[in-house]
Amino acid sequence: MKLRLIPLVTLFAVSILGAAAQQPASAPANSPDYDLLLKGGHVIDAKNGIDDVYDVAIKDGKIAKVDKNIPSNYAVKTVVLKDMYVVPGLIDIHVHVYAGTGERNSYAGDNSVYPDGFTLRVGVTTVVDAGCSGWRNFEDFKDHIIDRSQTRVLAMLNIVGHGMRGGKYENDTTDMQAEPTAAMAKKYPNIIVGIKTAHFMGPEWTPVEQAVKAGTIANIPVMVDFGGRRTERPMYQLLEEKLRPGDIYTHAFSGERGEQDFATGGVGRGMREGRARGIYFDVGHGQASFAWFTAIPLYKAGFAPDSISTDLHIESMNAGMKDMLNVGDKYLAMGMPLAEVVRDMTWNPAKEIKQTQLGNLSQGAIADIAVLSIQHGEFGFDDAYSTYLKGDKKMQAELTIKDGKVVYDLNAISGEPWDQPPSEAVRQAKRWTRLRVQGFGPSHWRPLPGQPTIQDWRPYPYVPSESSNQDGRTTTNH
Repeated sequence: MKLRLIPLVTLFAVSILGAAAQQPASAPANSPDYDLLLKGGHVIDAKNGIDDVYDVAIKDGKIAKVDKNIPSNYAVKTVVLKDMYVVPGLIDIHVHVYAGTGERNSYAGDNSVYPDGFTLRVGVTTVVDAGCSGWRNFEDFKDHIIDRSQTRVLAMLNIVGHGMRGGKYENDTTDMQAEPTAAMAKKYPNIIVGIKTAHFMGPEWTPVEQAVKAGTIANIPVMVDFGGRRTERPMYQLLEEKLRPGDIYTHAFSGERGEQDFATGGVGRGMREGRARGIYFDVGHGQASFAWFTAIPLYKAGFAPDSISTDLHIESMNAGMKDMLNVGDKYLAMGMPLAEVVRDMTWNPAKEIKQTQLGNLSQGAIADIAVLSIQHGEFGFDDAYSTYLKGDKKMQAELTIKDGKVVYDLNAISGEPWDQPPSEAVRQAKRWTRLRVQGFGPSHWRPLPGQPTIQDWRPYPYVPSESSNQDGRTTTNH
């Protein structure tokens, strides 16, 4: 048998490659391994049971890694978060955002608000419109609001075909039809996440029964705003008999429909039975649906909400309900731990609407993130009746990330100094931010003689004029 001789150069190359393979991986500076790295923040992620300091790495719009001490040079952009909390993007499952139709006194019109101005700046990345549209006008809502918003807008479809357009429509039982409602929901399964019944003043169970039928056909939950309080349809019967496990009772702390036992101040009939059956209880603060005289006794009795939401609309946003964080602050003031408040604004609502790709920081999850700071001081939090509870802390949104990119930055923590050349992270800014950054290349404006162009990357030099004092202040002779 002949021996095949291997050239010495080849042996040397194999040896070098083998040794290199045994060395620990080390990413070069500004490695593209991750687009964005949030470093040193206190992560709260209810789904994964995390409540500690971790780094969070993002790649291609998804959570790439949550771990201790991820090297900064593994990411295009690193944002250091000292004394801040990193939580999943907040999910507000009760808003009204079908704006722009021009219809007066209608939630499919002037009572609604455009979402982007009220969401990203408070850490909210996903909202659920709670029944403004029905099957007849949903596609108009989708075209004009859902498809044009930076905020992720999902929808509860109103059991009333014409939507939430006032008593004339909302009390018309002939327009409460399960089949066409369910058909529209099944047509848009990734957008329509529930059925809504609201504001009904009659004695019949028609809206609830039709909503539950539609929800059953489409396999989505029902959210109930129970409307007028009627002896013919008591709330305890709704919770004990009519709703299914997984359905949602909103305005749970209004005290207007028997949520509270006024004889004892404790939990009203049907509430505990409903919870035992698997009914979810949502805050849905609104202008008139949150009362300290109900929320505090119920919380002390062990009945906390499953989800925290705003019921955002043109009246509530300037009344007792300010925004999503303000509603969460009220539960902090009642003594609820921060981790539980975050859970009720993230993972719990995601489960309620069956959108568990949201509300968590699992590897591979959509990278929607809110970075929060806690402000300490003396604060007052009001309810729907202008009565207040004092608190010593409140949440503030510092940074909001949606689909892996910065969309709001309160204190420019993702920014760069104005008087320094842009970094490589700025050159690759499209990977980690939607905010405007310094440009590269020729100036977009024509400089005067002697002025630096943008590609010079230097701040304007200060040249004192003859009319300036030594301290740089300009004086004017009169």
